[in-house]
Amino acid sequence: MTPYYFDNTRFLVAVDCIIFGFDNKQLKLLLIKRNFRPQKGKWSLVGGFLEGGESLDQAALRILYNLSGLNDIYLEQLYTYGETERDPGERVLSTAYYALIRAEDYHLPINRESTAKWFPIEKIPNLIFDHNIMVDKAMRRLRRKSLSQPIGFELLPDKFTIPQLQRLYEAIHQRELDKRNFRKKILSMGLLKKLDEKQKTGSRKGAFYYRFDIEKYNDLVSTGFHFEI
Repeated sequence: MTPYYFDNTRFLVAVDCIIFGFDNKQLKLLLIKRNFRPQKGKWSLVGGFLEGGESLDQAALRILYNLSGLNDIYLEQLYTYGETERDPGERVLSTAYYALIRAEDYHLPINRESTAKWFPIEKIPNLIFDHNIMVDKAMRRLRRKSLSQPIGFELLPDKFTIPQLQRLYEAIHQRELDKRNFRKKILSMGLLKKLDEKQKTGSRKGAFYYRFDIEKYNDLVSTGFHFEI
């Protein structure tokens, strides 16, 4: 490729990933302890620099795969942060992504060198640079989209109960929801397949498992259907 733009300043480009998970009780954020300067030893989002020959999306997928070993992850570009002094090391532009991971699919590495740790969303520590601002923006995006798109199902196991689903939405929005109204609303859309199997750990009677019907959802969207919680 012929080089151009000789008179323009070069910058470093980074990708930072805001990784959410749900453990059936709490919404959590996956963080790592930074092992290099500047701000070595402080908590950070998972990230890295853009490599030659890859797009931003490819860089985000690479970073997530290197950490989790997972390929099939819900990933969405959030925002690009470019304040001139956001990184004390050098001028760095960072594009943030947020990802949704099923807790059953990902387990923290047992490697002693790994510093990855899940934090409840209400107990996130002070992060490096502008990472807390990134998390706040990602939470607002997640809350907004969870009401109008079924992205919350990305955080649940393949089969789940209605109480599990309600706990997820309560964790995302940090407020209690009326049990009867939530159940009526979610079932009225006809997007859940009821299974014959029950979860028996929650109560003596047990709760039926359901699966999200993605094919039916896609068919309905093509006819003008709008998901709404």
